Amino acid sequence: MVLRKAFITGVTGQDGTILSNYLLYKGYDVYGMCRHHATPQVWRLEYTGTLWHPKFHLVSGDLTDYSSLVKLMNEIRPHEVYHLGAMSFVGESFNTPIATCDINAMGTLRLLEAVRLCCPDAKVYIACTSEMFGYENYDGVMNEETAFHPRSPYGVSKVFAYYIGVNYREAYNMFVCNGILFNHESILRGDEFVTQKICQAAANCEKVHLGNVHACRDWGCAIDYCIGMYRMLQQDKPDDYVLATGKTHSVLELCEIAYRSVGLDYRKFLVIDEKFKRPSDVNRLCGDASKAHKLLKWRPTVTFEQLIKEMVQAWNGPKLWAPRYSEREELMDDADN
Repeated sequence: MVLRKAFITGVTGQDGTILSNYLLYKGYDVYGMCRHHATPQVWRLEYTGTLWHPKFHLVSGDLTDYSSLVKLMNEIRPHEVYHLGAMSFVGESFNTPIATCDINAMGTLRLLEAVRLCCPDAKVYIACTSEMFGYENYDGVMNEETAFHPRSPYGVSKVFAYYIGVNYREAYNMFVCNGILFNHESILRGDEFVTQKICQAAANCEKVHLGNVHACRDWGCAIDYCIGMYRMLQQDKPDDYVLATGKTHSVLELCEIAYRSVGLDYRKFLVIDEKFKRPSDVNRLCGDASKAHKLLKWRPTVTFEQLIKEMVQAWNGPKLWAPRYSEREELMDDADN
């Protein structure tokens, strides 16, 4: 049996950690890249036990350093490449548009070119985002055929990443999949994201300062979405897929669920703060994952309310890592039976 090798950028983030952990569960040898000259924030890798797994390897590289990517691809020769590394905080991208585009757009190009030159048979997954759609007022659901209209430097950078992935697939006959993922959360989410910010405040019975509380998003569970990433690269042909729940919830509803889960009325803790409003915001994003349902047998396995309650509870006690991979896989595979 040939040992499968996977290379992951953005390995210390929420998705990178979960995907690494899942691929180790699937028997892979996993190489996760962290930046040169930086002390990696490995608390997620430690918490999930991923960091100490004998088949997990933390390697040094940088999406802004093409030579480092070529070196890694030559040395590792991965069978699968999962490109998750990015500047992913939408609000911050307005303050750092050049850096955001250098890492998210050009970083994707550098990685694809390194793969093309060193291991062109590797299958590549590129993490895209629902922020690429970006319509200010759009009442429908968004799928793989919906036109892009990004409204942030982050969204713009990801549109470039998407199309350069399509170009390498068509021009060089490489196996490249774009995953257009709608918002997905877990107990590993960073504190700077609104979901974790609200859940932490609710757990601590504290006030929470927010901007546009009427913004609606399609929120799912990050563990489910990482299983979807893996399934994309197990197909016979490369393609692009939307992963979403098909249901939207407002930030206000998120607050209500989070505070209610600890017996509190959110109205006593919510503070509207103008400084948290973005220069150009998206009011509603909702995805249609019908294609993934049909071809990947992928489904969300938890409800929004279950997800938020779990995130709040994690702040009130030990964060127990129990991803239940086999159970989730069975729920997805049995969904049509």
